[in-house]
Amino acid sequence: MFDFHKNHKLLVITSFLGFAILSTVIAVFPALQLQKVQPLPGMKEMSSEELKGLQVYVSENCMACHTQQVRNIEMDHVWGQRPSLASDYYYSKQRQDLWRQSPSLLGSERTGPDLTEVGKRQPGKEWHLLHLFNPRIVVKESVMPSYPWLFEEKSPAMVTQKDVIVPVPGELLKKPDHKLVAKKEALELVAYLQSLVQTNLGEDLSPDFIPSTRRKSEYPIGNTNLGLDGLQLYTETCSACHQPNGEGIAGAFPPLVGSKIVNDPDPNILVQIILSGYDARPEFGVMPGFADLLTDEEISAIATHERQSWGNQAPDVTPRQVAEIRKFILNQ
Repeated sequence: MFDFHKNHKLLVITSFLGFAILSTVIAVFPALQLQKVQPLPGMKEMSSEELKGLQVYVSENCMACHTQQVRNIEMDHVWGQRPSLASDYYYSKQRQDLWRQSPSLLGSERTGPDLTEVGKRQPGKEWHLLHLFNPRIVVKESVMPSYPWLFEEKSPAMVTQKDVIVPVPGELLKKPDHKLVAKKEALELVAYLQSLVQTNLGEDLSPDFIPSTRRKSEYPIGNTNLGLDGLQLYTETCSACHQPNGEGIAGAFPPLVGSKIVNDPDPNILVQIILSGYDARPEFGVMPGFADLLTDEEISAIATHERQSWGNQAPDVTPRQVAEIRKFILNQ
């Protein structure tokens, strides 16, 4: 026994057994358990474009600064409607090919926000393209690097109908009279990001968040409308495009300050745009609809905030008005 360190054969055998046992416990058993994971009911399989976008996401090492995991603690509730499950990654964890396993996308650092439900928080294609080309266009405080190699500048004469033009201000281009066109890789990456939405399991099946020990009274509460904070909802849903000051982005997203639609005493058009979206090309980018993402009460709070901020002066929008407009749209 005391000559163990001198017995080379015993040392090699012991080292091999230790390696085999650790590999089995750390790698083999978890891998076998993962084989039992099944997709969630109603979960959509990733399209070929989204899978290619996943590869672009990996090649650009986006997971170095972004996570895709909602932990079961209350502070993570902002990133998803429920804690993440292994089944959420069923399609993204498939092997890339015979030799390569899909790398982990969970990430470990939140230099940028978690992307678990970025497809719900930011459903618009134009916003993602602007964000990739120059993040400071849409988020002035962003520290995210730019990805100009995913785009190319073309003269108006060279732009084709198949090209996706990014509504970027001309002063940010090398040649202001040119158009910024998204490359295939950029469109694939955006398709992948737009696909990142949690599958709804319903309240009965969704795992719970571990409640915080912090008292509710310790949380800051802003001015509320009908029990909801219109400023917070606007910040979470609209400010990335229309900006916190409501001034929008020239050539990309229209301003809300002084807008005739926002200040109209009749909120019908404003609410219809929030519900159904609006295509204002070529003057501005396409706005997605939020009918499936926001309740009547939430839309009411957002619209009221927009109509009574930045110098705008218009009456409140009630949930009943939103419900009537929603019903009108559905019956069209």
